[in-house]
Amino acid sequence: MEKKSRDLIINRKARHDYHILETFEAGIALSGTEVKSLREGKGNLKDSFARIENGEIFLYNMHISPYEKGNIYNKDPLRPRKLLMHKKEINRLLSKVKEKGLTLVPLRLYLNERGLVKVELALAKGKALYDKREDARQKDASREIEKAFKEFNKV
Repeated sequence: MEKKSRDLIINRKARHDYHILETFEAGIALSGTEVKSLREGKGNLKDSFARIENGEIFLYNMHISPYEKGNIYNKDPLRPRKLLMHKKEINRLLSKVKEKGLTLVPLRLYLNERGLVKVELALAKGKALYDKREDARQKDASREIEKAFKEFNKV
């Protein structure tokens, strides 16, 4: 049975800036107007990151634009948002982050099959500049191969 999920926001920059080692799913505590705004696609994960504080995980710098019809119920667009995970998972993540100097980066926000907003969180290690250049070279090479393959098949 295949799970159906709908992506609300994707952090494309994360895969460019980090080596993704492992991914996790976490719930996120949002207000009603924030969910409505996300369903309209008005959010940004570009510079966001997660941090573990006092046994809880918080997501920082995620921007959710205020809902147009929300008036007094709108929250601060850049407020820290609590992520919902089991205590055992949080402790495991904490040990990895402290031990190896890794970072917690959100990759995407999506609606699961039950209509709940979830965050795909990645345990990541930052890329150096030469790693980014190497990735760009590989992408260019694969595009050239694909182009040549198409030209060859046309003949």
